[in-house]
Amino acid sequence: MRRLLPALLCVVVAAAVAAAVVAATAEKPAQPKSAAPPQNEARAALAGAPAPLAALHDQSSQLLGGGPEAFEKRLAALKGYPIVVNMWGSWCGPCRAEFPYFQSQAIKRGRKVAFLGVDGQDSKANASKFLRQYPVAYPSYEDPDLRIAAVIKAVGPFPATVFYDRQGEIVHLKQGGYPDERALAQDIDRYAR
Repeated sequence: MRRLLPALLCVVVAAAVAAAVVAATAEKPAQPKSAAPPQNEARAALAGAPAPLAALHDQSSQLLGGGPEAFEKRLAALKGYPIVVNMWGSWCGPCRAEFPYFQSQAIKRGRKVAFLGVDGQDSKANASKFLRQYPVAYPSYEDPDLRIAAVIKAVGPFPATVFYDRQGEIVHLKQGGYPDERALAQDIDRYAR
């Protein structure tokens, strides 16, 4: 029995080493590819947008402060246009996965639909780095303490997408990420009219 113990120990150690090697060489989940077109193409696609929407495009990928007051003031300035608000965080895997869909849809629809972001529970440094990786044609409001999330009724899990009608009323709240761009486009067609 004592002779078997060293052999058994060698097998256990070898298995642990093999598991560690497999774990170390396993592929990390792929980061989604940015769907942002080159800046000149984005500008061309959004050219001719009405002034309130053009003002959003002028603040592309910016992080804005001001809390709920500034956010609500922006919503009021967008009255007359449907609005899509995406609650995200750079730390949130599902947010990162769906972000390219928002990049794409904001370019395709940005002359008729307002897009806004709300960056929740994030550091400015991490959020800024993320927006350099995944630039969008609209600004995001900083929301470290989820005060804006309370205003838009998105206090559940991240991400969340809130749809406003032309009168500035919330018509739909989707908690959780979109599985693909088609699903986001369908909700925009359904709720952002």
